[in-house]
Amino acid sequence: MKKNVEVVENPRIREILKPAIAFFKLEQASGILLIAVAALAIVWANSPWAASYFSIWESKVSFGFGDFKIEKDFLHWINDGLMAVFFFVVGLEIKRELLIGELSNVKNAMLPAVAALGGMIFPAVIYALMNTSGEAAKGWGIPMATDIAFAIGILSILGNRVPFALKVFLTAVAIIDDLGAVLVIAVFYSTNISFILLGAAGGVVLLLILLNFLHVKTPLVYAVLGIVLWFLFLKSGVHATIAGVVLAFTIPTKTRINGKEFFDITQGALDEMKEKDLANDGYTISPEVNDVLYTIEESCAEAIAPAHRLEHKLHPYVAFFIMPVFALANAGVALGGVGSGVLNGVTLGIFGGLLLGKVLGVSLFSLIAVKTGFGVLPTGSSMRQLVGVGFLAGIGFTMSLFIAGLAFGTSDLLNFAKVGIIAGSVVSGAIGYLVLRNG
Repeated sequence: MKKNVEVVENPRIREILKPAIAFFKLEQASGILLIAVAALAIVWANSPWAASYFSIWESKVSFGFGDFKIEKDFLHWINDGLMAVFFFVVGLEIKRELLIGELSNVKNAMLPAVAALGGMIFPAVIYALMNTSGEAAKGWGIPMATDIAFAIGILSILGNRVPFALKVFLTAVAIIDDLGAVLVIAVFYSTNISFILLGAAGGVVLLLILLNFLHVKTPLVYAVLGIVLWFLFLKSGVHATIAGVVLAFTIPTKTRINGKEFFDITQGALDEMKEKDLANDGYTISPEVNDVLYTIEESCAEAIAPAHRLEHKLHPYVAFFIMPVFALANAGVALGGVGSGVLNGVTLGIFGGLLLGKVLGVSLFSLIAVKTGFGVLPTGSSMRQLVGVGFLAGIGFTMSLFIAGLAFGTSDLLNFAKVGIIAGSVVSGAIGYLVLRNG
């Protein structure tokens, strides 16, 4: 393990890994904030002011005019609207990983892909075995997902006790989990589909692809078409948040200038400043210096792909606003209303799926992949640590709450599902932390 720490502390390697390190720090802070907000939601929902908690999310909010007016309660605006932005960023992350990240190399992607597959199959099977019929059977997708913010947050708290490669592995597993959850939502939790509107949405997607092909990189164009796409998905019966993922895959990933052009332009501008002796120690910048700085600024903007720029700009808003708001609106459960009925198939199926299904699926599928040569352990890690990561993958929270809302709507089963999600996530996270801390 010491060797891995030295590698990360190497200045040159650390500079290369700087974006990933910043990401983990962001996820750590986001995870802590989510824990605090989820706790606030539960306390609020069981306090003397519980009525105000539930009434806020039931308040009606409308947008639009005439026949184009959309009216939904506050909770649905959060789950259908704000979460579309969350899924957009998830889509950008998945696309980045597939193109240039951990998932771009088949050999590197094999182990997290196999582990994620096991981590989706086992929880679903455990839940399905405990809920074979009726409305409860619809919840099989709830324990399949991993909350990347919580999981990475706990892993980051462990610091140098955990190899950096293991953090990358968990990130890849969580991202593949997200992709699996998106597919499950699109295929199994969409109802009353209007194929006419879905066809119109397909036309918008084709237009977005054409704009990408024509190298159109203006964000406003994609934003406007993205809103249209969201509206068509919303009305088509396919869950509106899927529009966020679809839109993300159409955002350009190519830059306007290549690395050599960027270097030549920037170096030329700096050379001009040096030759004309434009640099000064004061805070008042001359027009000549401003012209050079604008040249550098424009070259920087053209050297960053739109997809990467959007992911970088939106990630803090998703981590520190959208996800906490979602947690506040969805984590609150009136425990007094659950009572003894908590020990039913829904609660136990989700709890068992997250706590046992995830670690069994991730660990066993990883072991099989390593033994058969389809994958290799992350550098400096052991199977014990992989088991610890398997427990952390059992933190379902955000995506699990989201799927639970789709599966059960306003049914009483939703409260049972929330109890299972919160309990399963907390216990899984605690065990995962202890295993890795003592590993």
